[in-house]
Amino acid sequence: MIIMDTNVLVAALRSRTGWSRKMLSQVLRSELLAGVSVPLFIEYEAALQRAEQRTAFGLNADEVDEFLAGLASVLQPIDISFLWRPQLKDPADEMVLEAAVNGQCTYLVTRNLRDFAQAAPRFNLQLTTPSAFYSTQAPSSSHKPQQD
Repeated sequence: MIIMDTNVLVAALRSRTGWSRKMLSQVLRSELLAGVSVPLFIEYEAALQRAEQRTAFGLNADEVDEFLAGLASVLQPIDISFLWRPQLKDPADEMVLEAAVNGQCTYLVTRNLRDFAQAAPRFNLQLTTPSAFYSTQAPSSSHKPQQD
């Protein structure tokens, strides 16, 4: 199971191509198992509903809500049993790490490796970007996005 940092969702919605979009598409089709905690999902919602993001996505608030409802229907819920704070320099990233650890995820997927680099190995998490995730996986299709 993977945990997607919010920046992966933002990148996926901003571009119709790229590894982030491929990952999101596979999650939505239930081809890739992803988890989320309540705090992390609330962060997804807050980030995706920002006016500047909606403009970049070409979506209105209702369409973002519809997308989030669909996303929630395929994500595996993760209960936060243990808080591991503080582990990271940026307190906003703690909920991503806690979801990954409590969900016993294999991968924490982010476009900002630096923020998680020291903590991920402590919890046996494979820290990766969307493009690196696909370069280490068996190819599932011949479609290769041109950007991340």
